[in-house]
Amino acid sequence: MKVLLFSTLYPSAVRPIHGIFVETRLRELLKTGEVHAKVVAPVPWFPFKDQRFGEYAQFAATPLVEQRNGVEVHHPRYLLPPKVGMNLAPYAMALGALPTIRRLQRQGFDFDLIDAHYYYPDGAAAALLAKWIDKPFVVTGRGTDLNLIAQYPFPRKLILKTAAQARASIGVCQALMDKLGELGADRAKLLTLRNGVDLERFVPEDRADARRRLGLPVEGRYLLSVGHLIERKGHHIAIEALPHLPGVTLLIAGAGPEEAALKDLARRLGVADRLRWAGVVPQTELKWWYSAANVLALCSSREGWANVLLEAMACGTPVIATDIWGTPEVVSNPAAGVLMARRDAPALAAAWVRLHTQLPTREETRAHAQTFSWQATTQGQLQLFQRVVDATA
Repeated sequence: MKVLLFSTLYPSAVRPIHGIFVETRLRELLKTGEVHAKVVAPVPWFPFKDQRFGEYAQFAATPLVEQRNGVEVHHPRYLLPPKVGMNLAPYAMALGALPTIRRLQRQGFDFDLIDAHYYYPDGAAAALLAKWIDKPFVVTGRGTDLNLIAQYPFPRKLILKTAAQARASIGVCQALMDKLGELGADRAKLLTLRNGVDLERFVPEDRADARRRLGLPVEGRYLLSVGHLIERKGHHIAIEALPHLPGVTLLIAGAGPEEAALKDLARRLGVADRLRWAGVVPQTELKWWYSAANVLALCSSREGWANVLLEAMACGTPVIATDIWGTPEVVSNPAAGVLMARRDAPALAAAWVRLHTQLPTREETRAHAQTFSWQATTQGQLQLFQRVVDATA
């Protein structure tokens, strides 16, 4: 079976951890040997590579074609007009990607279906492409695409049109598919396939060894916060909780536009000396940070299915997280950790205390993560894709 994965959420040489969860799901699928895939991951057009242009410079520096883990990845450009970009993005993305997809077909990659990720604009663009080239497609909803963007009238209209045209919609958590059903999509075409965790990459390492490797004092208590440095990820809440958590050092792994503001917040609260900034940590190195920490905190305002939760648990580290969307489906028993009563610093501090009154063993937390292997998701994809291909034939 030949599959074309279509999504702007896919890593590149320039942004190696962008959309890593989409790549991981594809890699697990390819391990079966039953699927051959190529990736089309459109990138907004921008003319300048100078670093002062930030993320836009990264768009310009992205290669047109590259190989990642044995998979051929294409990055066609599309125009994203300012201000009106949200409404026009699906059309611009589809038009920008069409020549690349036609070329792949001429070169012999006549794929059976399109596997699109992120409902809007990517899924809506995939719906246009599927119509133009007469191919079936499925779409995976991943979080903000359905719990935020669907609040806007025109995107919501296209999301529902896409859901009607798609052979199936996949949600990475049940909450997202419930939301799509509430919007008006046909519930008979909605399927939940949760992200798994790479249990070979994320393993518990000796805590003292991990701390020494990272240059941290072996003694002490560490709280870890991982993710892009933006308000939505809630790193500021973890910093604001430090005055309520004496003796705790906060580790922050990530980079982003809020870095300066977060460092200023730490200085104003007098806790800058209790922070360690790790910057962007490669996936292959994250296990050392998870293993070094006593607890992972995820204070997000929105998450479809937060992979960092399962990654930490796979390393034997329990979590504290906001009670949103798919998170309760992950933090579903005491071995996993606890959910915050509210999204604020006092609630995080209270959750820390509550967690430590009955702290699970690292073995118990790892065992909980092992119930989220990729096998069920991979088999679910294979069965769905085969049904789509058979029905088309």
